[in-house]
Amino acid sequence: MERRDFIRLSAAGAAAGLIAPVAARAETGGAITPPGDVFYTRDAPGRWKGKEATHLPNIEVSRTDGEVTVKVLTAHEVKGYEHYIVKHVLLDRDFKFLAEHLFDPGKESVPLSTYALKDYSGTLYALSVCNKHDLWLNSIEV
Repeated sequence: MERRDFIRLSAAGAAAGLIAPVAARAETGGAITPPGDVFYTRDAPGRWKGKEATHLPNIEVSRTDGEVTVKVLTAHEVKGYEHYIVKHVLLDRDFKFLAEHLFDPGKESVPLSTYALKDYSGTLYALSVCNKHDLWLNSIEV
């Protein structure tokens, strides 16, 4: 598969993953109920149970400068294009796009991304897309 096609398909999968949470949020009065087959969380790892430590995006926010860092708690292996984190995406409280970072497994061995978010408050969501283990979602209150 060509890299461009893969990235295009990954983006389409991420977009599909945004539709279900918005619907679930509306139905539950704001709470997110993971659909299980679209994206995975710490509490609902689905078929990838045991992969949480290396795939769930951990979000850290610096209280001094508003810098947001997204990483996994245990380093995710990078085996070139065979197995790697494709990208991290930041979404606001309404699941609207804020920022993203695409990873190049030929150049980056650690999936770590940083973003400058000043004066943001509310829920911040992070998506982590693995080419083998799907889409993972986490959130933090800022």
